[in-house]
Amino acid sequence: MTDPPHAPLSQPARRNVLDQLKIAGPQSAADMADALNVTAVAVRQHLQALEEEGLVTSTSESIGRGRPKRIWALTDDAARIFPDAHQSLAVELIRSVETLYGADGLAAVAERHAAVQQASYAARMTSATSLQDRIAALVEARSAEGYMAAMAQDGEDWLFMENHCPICSAASACTNLCANELEMIQSLLGADVHVSRDEHILAGARRCLYRISKPS
Repeated sequence: MTDPPHAPLSQPARRNVLDQLKIAGPQSAADMADALNVTAVAVRQHLQALEEEGLVTSTSESIGRGRPKRIWALTDDAARIFPDAHQSLAVELIRSVETLYGADGLAAVAERHAAVQQASYAARMTSATSLQDRIAALVEARSAEGYMAAMAQDGEDWLFMENHCPICSAASACTNLCANELEMIQSLLGADVHVSRDEHILAGARRCLYRISKPS
């Protein structure tokens, strides 16, 4: 059965579909419908319109003997929909600092930036009494900055996820920004846990994922 022609998208509905794909990754229309608490028909209408705009694409995935499932994902062009944190200006400033002060000067600026961030996040964690509370405070702080952060448990480990990088271009121009973030998260969460970055946007992943585990 063919879905009815789609009606013009409302901005909230359009954004909800895009955010769901950004946060949860490639998925079927039915999975999105469950997550967004709307009908699959409505989601398919939205996806058809977004596909026409070049913001989403789909592939067919066979699972068992059933009918192939259509899996939807964001295209590279969809990156323009999400916050860019004035990345062009940031990249220009990074290149200027490196030109004027060299690699060591740029590294010092990145370290200073990380120190300021860490102090700001630490101030939000003063009332946190557990590791879970500290991670939750970090999720809130990073989400406010456009990282679309989230947290989840995986067995005895915690996962801290950033589904968007609003400084991706700047981080590509100055890799110390990313290196310092891993060190900063480790410092904020304490010496009694180990933090590893298992997925990295700059390495081609759709998100940055940090695994937080307690040494055995």
